[in-house]
Amino acid sequence: MSAVLPHHGAHSPGHDHEHDHHGPLPGWRRWVFATNHKDIGTMYLLFSFAMLMIGGVLALCIRAELFQPGLQFFNPELFNQFTTMHGLIMVFGAIMPAFVGFANWLIPIQIGASDMAFARMNNLSFWLLIPAALILAGSFFMPGGAPAAGWTLYAPLTLQMGPSMDAAIFAMHIMGASSIMGSINIIVTILNMRAPGMTLMKMPLFAWTWLITAYLLIAVMPVLAGAITMTLTDRHFGTSFFTPSGGGDPIMYQHIFWFFGHPEVYIMILPAFGIISAIVPAFARKKLFGYTSMVYATASIAILSFIVWAHHMYATGMPVTGQLFFMYATMLIAVPTGVKIFNWVATMWRGSMTFETPMLWAVGFIFVFTMGGFTGLICAMAPIDIQIQDTYYVVAHFHYVLVAGSLFALFAGVYYWGPKWTGVMYSEFRGKLHFWWSLIAFNVTFFPMHFLGLAGMPRRYADYPMQFTDFNMLASFGALAFGLAQVYFFLFVVVPMMRGRGQRAAQKPWDGAEGLEWEIPSPAPWHSFETPPKLDATATRVVG
Repeated sequence: MSAVLPHHGAHSPGHDHEHDHHGPLPGWRRWVFATNHKDIGTMYLLFSFAMLMIGGVLALCIRAELFQPGLQFFNPELFNQFTTMHGLIMVFGAIMPAFVGFANWLIPIQIGASDMAFARMNNLSFWLLIPAALILAGSFFMPGGAPAAGWTLYAPLTLQMGPSMDAAIFAMHIMGASSIMGSINIIVTILNMRAPGMTLMKMPLFAWTWLITAYLLIAVMPVLAGAITMTLTDRHFGTSFFTPSGGGDPIMYQHIFWFFGHPEVYIMILPAFGIISAIVPAFARKKLFGYTSMVYATASIAILSFIVWAHHMYATGMPVTGQLFFMYATMLIAVPTGVKIFNWVATMWRGSMTFETPMLWAVGFIFVFTMGGFTGLICAMAPIDIQIQDTYYVVAHFHYVLVAGSLFALFAGVYYWGPKWTGVMYSEFRGKLHFWWSLIAFNVTFFPMHFLGLAGMPRRYADYPMQFTDFNMLASFGALAFGLAQVYFFLFVVVPMMRGRGQRAAQKPWDGAEGLEWEIPSPAPWHSFETPPKLDATATRVVG
């Protein structure tokens, strides 16, 4: 694995030769005691991929059961455990840690910092994830099996679960603590450690999106902690927050959860916007269109995300006035999102475009994410949403946003910055094969679910009537193909790069790429900027 990680022997602008002995520790101690932001970023990315595989296996179990009507392999209780754990593992174990991995790798080298602000806290925030993941995945082996209340953990189901529910609550507390520590680290690094001359409005958009995301995380993770702690006290300490017999209200849980849950959706997509905003200009060979409006749009999305939570709850008996407010607020969020999509398309307009693998993923992201956004607008309409609430239409919508949104952007980022991280170019043929294979399989899996939902097939059911068979079979085939595409990606793209097999990457492998990360050698050295770099007027190049 040595090639994936930066070598301390390579010298950067401003590298201090006296510090050569500050290289990586030998063997396992390098990882356990890691304080270097690049090593910690690598560990986050490998951890998130492992979680993606575990969550993916659960998804394939769900699709295997739904391949035909009738109960094939699993009883309904185990099926519900799979759906619950698939959601929890993908959100808290795969997508969020992957973006934190990108933040660790890229933010210091994009802003000219020597490392993250709090290096030991950075180490702790990663290592907290390992016991949390083990507790979460281990809940399958507890009496009664894993939690089966859906990833949203709604009361009163959560009050009736076995001991695994307590384990899941504990694991989510630990993951939340990790997220908050990572966010504090990112905010302090960006605000205090930028190179002289790099004003906030000259920062790469990836740094901007993460700065705003970090504030969102600090604002909403304690809300989730509150909701699951109230669940815990209801279960064991005689409180009645969500128990109607004691004067509580299960609907209150939904309000608290979605006050966390809706900003959480944007926590998982804003850093993706930052990645796409770096890749599109590089391959269009143009400046990003409307940089300032992109920053304001990102901030607007974050602020508006706090006032739309109850659009998940139209079917709970909300007053019409409330429905109208949340409907209009949700439609309003489409405006800054539309600004972003317009700006990406305007950047591509009349650009000298080439379609290397990162650009394919970025264009695929824009296309499929926009489709997911439109179905989200449809779900925002209260009268329609009441019809499609808890059907496969909703499943299709949020997978178009989260898989084709977050995951596609993460793949784009790996292909774009991977050569900088490892010093090795991936195989362009294999990258393009991975892209087309994933894009087609993804649409084969999730597009039919729109029709299933419109026809009334409810989600989280282990069985269904005969008339839904064809689309379910199609979706199950697509899911298997999509899963195999990611195994192919790891074995034939990631592993060769990590082992240093392949053509050596240039310092700047992409013609149109801009930013300080392209000013250091490939692979990125152990220490990037020990003294702050002197920047040119655009704050994208080192002078002298």
